[in-house]
Amino acid sequence: MQVFLIRHAEAIDETLALRDPHRHLTAHGRDQARALGERLRWHDCEPTRILTSPLVRAVQTAELVAAALGATVPVEVDVGLGPDADPRDVAAVLRALPAAAIVVVVGHEPSLSALGSLIAGDAAFPALAKAEAARIDGGKLRWRFAWDGEAPTPG
Repeated sequence: MQVFLIRHAEAIDETLALRDPHRHLTAHGRDQARALGERLRWHDCEPTRILTSPLVRAVQTAELVAAALGATVPVEVDVGLGPDADPRDVAAVLRALPAAAIVVVVGHEPSLSALGSLIAGDAAFPALAKAEAARIDGGKLRWRFAWDGEAPTPG
């Protein structure tokens, strides 16, 4: 199985009127998400599933990445990917998928790096920057790719 972990792109700051779950992407964040999707399209990212946190900034990132990829599968909101969720639950869901699955997972830190640690078996799995992807293939971190990167960096 291949898993592409993606941290949401840049979002507006939280305010008293706009609480954290409702923060949306900035114009720059939308550009980041589209650029990341375009880059991933050229690196074997043809998802069979796209899972995202229910928070607005993650859903928007997932939708923009999916559109740039030309993905034909729907973006699925998974409450288990919220910032307070247990990454072990998500890891269990991923392990139950077919070996041929290619899954894009959009979420938040520190949950994503914790999920990466579980999937790749590496307790030192580094945190993802905003609008950065990490490709885990066969349980090994293969590479990381920033939205503005020229090429992936080896895992």
